[in-house]
Amino acid sequence: MDTDTRTGSGSGITCRHAEDGTYLTLWGEVDAALRESASEAMASLAGRPAPLPVVLDARDVTFIDSSGIAFILQVYMLGQETGAPVSLLDPSAAVSEVLEMVGMGGRIPVISAEASG
Repeated sequence: MDTDTRTGSGSGITCRHAEDGTYLTLWGEVDAALRESASEAMASLAGRPAPLPVVLDARDVTFIDSSGIAFILQVYMLGQETGAPVSLLDPSAAVSEVLEMVGMGGRIPVISAEASG
């Protein structure tokens, strides 16, 4: 089940499953207003049959609050529990700064879009 429903909205969270893993894309202001999108993405992620890699694309996040960081940490924890590697794709400064503030800076591997292909 794909929940990739970007509709030109200024903010959002989508989930797309592929043969090589699952891609979660976050953009704009990732805050409590996206709770429903985050829940749908998490349900889709939790329903995957195999522990494939998960990539969180956070390049276009302009603001993130505690609920947005909680979503990223939930994805990371699910990966830890299921053995699925979780990485951040070129996280924006907004995401990196808040992860540093909560003591998670450097804990989630970061990959570069250039290196990933």
